[in-house]
Amino acid sequence: MTEALTGSTAAVVAVDLGGSSMKGVVVDGSGRELITRTVPTPDREVVSALTQLVRDLSVIAGDAGVTPVAAGVVTPGSVDEARGVVRYASNLGWRDLPLRDRLGDALDLPVAVGHDVRTAGVAEQLLGAGRGSDSFVLVPIGTGVAAAIVNDGRLVVGFTGAAGEFGHIPLVPGGELCPCGQRGCLEAYASAGALARRYAAAEGHARTAEEVVASLGSDATADRLWDEAVTVLAQGLNVLTILLDPELIVIGGGLSRAGALLLEPLTARMESGLAWRGRPRVVVSELGESAGRLGAAVLAFRAAGRDDLLASWRVGASQDQRQ
Repeated sequence: MTEALTGSTAAVVAVDLGGSSMKGVVVDGSGRELITRTVPTPDREVVSALTQLVRDLSVIAGDAGVTPVAAGVVTPGSVDEARGVVRYASNLGWRDLPLRDRLGDALDLPVAVGHDVRTAGVAEQLLGAGRGSDSFVLVPIGTGVAAAIVNDGRLVVGFTGAAGEFGHIPLVPGGELCPCGQRGCLEAYASAGALARRYAAAEGHARTAEEVVASLGSDATADRLWDEAVTVLAQGLNVLTILLDPELIVIGGGLSRAGALLLEPLTARMESGLAWRGRPRVVVSELGESAGRLGAAVLAFRAAGRDDLLASWRVGASQDQRQ
């Protein structure tokens, strides 16, 4: 057992669980992604499929000469990380699910369970754009919008485990209906999902958010919706700025790939909306879509009592196999 827990022979299985896919990875003690596998999230029996994915990756890891010592799973929704319970995850149909215990019993491994966005914040703090900062906010903008808040070096979880629901701050009085049931939420305007939905409603045909961004400057509807999205996002980030006074705001998720098309108007509108103070620095995530699964790996190594290995991790560690 001692040999299995030393150096790069030690490994964990990490899974970023979403409503449409489960992204699994085997990460060794130096932070290298050795094996990755992505499978669809089934409509039913999600825990069984998740268990099987971890088992499959463990077998492949063993064949490659590394020994998984723990597993980490991150999930959307409201998560009680101390107990490993998913209080509520609407897109998975879960309520008060003891996920850590279910997986631990099935796998005979230490298991850590975390919130997907907050765990991505852990990875960004350790490995990415948040390195060296004790005060930053990670805002991934994808199908939805959320935030991981790091204050005084610590991740803010909240009383019920629901801290960081940034996308559901109502910013447009009497605005469009959000899937959460409120009106005027930031997420109803400034997410990839909202951009695609609002474009289809305006034009009568579908475009992805990426296609909307690609047509900026040549499509008046795309220009208008992008302008509205950036304005609402700037308002929301200014609320965070005034409330939390972060050193840094890190933008992640699919829309962050818009680069200067997003950051230049966003930072300009933040500055114009702040009368008595400056804005924090705003940067794009360094870890991108790998942040969630790398964060899950961090949780898994901690669950195995191997925090010591994390100090040697580096950004851009090599990836050996993809499945």
